[in-house]
Amino acid sequence: MQRFKILVGTAVLAVIFLIATASSMNGPSEEQAEATLSKEKQLVSQKEADAYRRRQQALQKAISTYFEKAIATGEIVGAGVSIVQGDSILLSDGFGKRNINGAQGVDGHTLFRLGSLSKGFAGVLAASLQEEGKLDWQDKVTDYLPQFQLGNPMNTAKITIGHILSHTSGTPYHSFTNLVEAGLPMATIAERFREVSPISEPGSMYSYQNAMFGLSQEVMQQVTGEEVQGLFQKRLFTPLGMEAVSMDFETLTQSDNVAMPHIKNRTGWKSRPLRDRYYNALVAGGIDANAVDMAKWMHFLLGHRPDVMKKETIAKAFQPVIALNDNNKYYQRWEGHQQSYYGFGWRIHTFQNAQTNKETTVWHHGGSVNNYRNEIALFPEADLGICVLLNNNSKLARTVIPDLRELIESSYNAAEVVWNE
Repeated sequence: MQRFKILVGTAVLAVIFLIATASSMNGPSEEQAEATLSKEKQLVSQKEADAYRRRQQALQKAISTYFEKAIATGEIVGAGVSIVQGDSILLSDGFGKRNINGAQGVDGHTLFRLGSLSKGFAGVLAASLQEEGKLDWQDKVTDYLPQFQLGNPMNTAKITIGHILSHTSGTPYHSFTNLVEAGLPMATIAERFREVSPISEPGSMYSYQNAMFGLSQEVMQQVTGEEVQGLFQKRLFTPLGMEAVSMDFETLTQSDNVAMPHIKNRTGWKSRPLRDRYYNALVAGGIDANAVDMAKWMHFLLGHRPDVMKKETIAKAFQPVIALNDNNKYYQRWEGHQQSYYGFGWRIHTFQNAQTNKETTVWHHGGSVNNYRNEIALFPEADLGICVLLNNNSKLARTVIPDLRELIESSYNAAEVVWNE
């Protein structure tokens, strides 16, 4: 009897073992699998979030140290800084003071005058109008501005919209910038170009302009029936959520968060008044913005807002048109520089890495107006954008782009490597 009980008990255990083994062979239940997967996803998400915070903290510390040093040595008064990469805004903040005589600091919402960074907005706006068939780079300027004349009628007839947007109209360097600064309407300045003698055939020579470039806003108004302020607002600023942008002197002066311009004399920095200049040539230098808005602008330029404009349309503004062969320009001294070109409101540079021989592209522009000094650069292969707005002229502007590019590599990207290891 005892033996029978043992046999029965053994048989029961065997059955239990077989059931457990079968269950194990069939794997966990669907509910168990989903719960396990959910836990794994949470762990991965938490790890990614922690890594992102760690990288941002490393970048913030490196950038803060960089600008605090520049402020302490008297190189700059204040700066608005934007950095974007991929689909993320890594930084849109401020450093230093709005006014050397005050206590208020620059933050991400502090307004700066952009100067010639405005030209980049014009190039993209023109590209969108071309995409819609409203104009073409090859259209003659006189088709829209019959009062325009540069040189004899034969020369005038050769000048296209593409020429004025790429500084290749054949006009002497900075022709009639004085008239722009005097506040004359662009339609009036268009007529005055008959007083100027061209220095080259249209399309054959680069000669930087403000007044001639400014004529593009008159053309865009003719083809759309809208003033350029409205075009910028409706097509770019409103859909991109660039809420602080101003395009007139009154709006700028009424803002309660503006970085004042500065000059340096023997005793140090001195604040200067805001000036009502270049708002008549808005596309050449009349847009004002802050670091937050410039981050949104770069995010868009890198192709992350296809709901506003297709990446292929934006790319039209970055087509190299004319080689820039001037010697000793500051961007030509950036490490690995190979060649520079001008497109439509943008400089396009090519660089080569000395170690890898890999060639990369940078879309870039500088801007200076009313004692402000600014730099913007986009690195499409790295999906990276950097913008620095300064409320004083400074030699720092010549190197700030490669400096910050290096800091991003050595802090933000290096922190990712350490974390992953």
